[in-house]
Amino acid sequence: MEKPQTQTRNRKKRLTQGQISVLEKSFVMNKKLEPELKHQLASQLGLPPRQVAVWFQNKRARCKTQTLELQHGAIMEKLEAALADKRRLEREVKFLQEELRKSRDQLSRPMTKNGHLDHRTASPVDDSNCSGDCFAGNDHQVMGLDELYACLITSGHGSTSASWI
Repeated sequence: MEKPQTQTRNRKKRLTQGQISVLEKSFVMNKKLEPELKHQLASQLGLPPRQVAVWFQNKRARCKTQTLELQHGAIMEKLEAALADKRRLEREVKFLQEELRKSRDQLSRPMTKNGHLDHRTASPVDDSNCSGDCFAGNDHQVMGLDELYACLITSGHGSTSASWI
């Protein structure tokens, strides 16, 4: 029994490996299919010109999809690296904030002139800005970080190996 003509016409004709190879080589040379090349390839491969045009269109779409997938993968790798860096920096910030808190706690404790903790009193005697020699007179002075830095700069005790640090 013979098949109806519409079923035969609608069946998709598969390309042979040789035809695909020729189309692939042509695609490498020309991504866009000019009408004369389309007709040349169609007659060379024994295919309808429309099938050659559709193959080129589908190949461009596949290439675009593949390129987008590669770009997406690269972006995702960069995102993961950035998130890992963010987590590392957040841990570092927490550590530094804790160190700063410890330093502030230590600076807020009353100190004697030689830098030892004065256990006799728990309140600072003077918290005014430093003038002249920061280490003269007041044994129980507690300074903020800015005042302490200003004292180091203005009093000539700028050495980081000072005994009171």
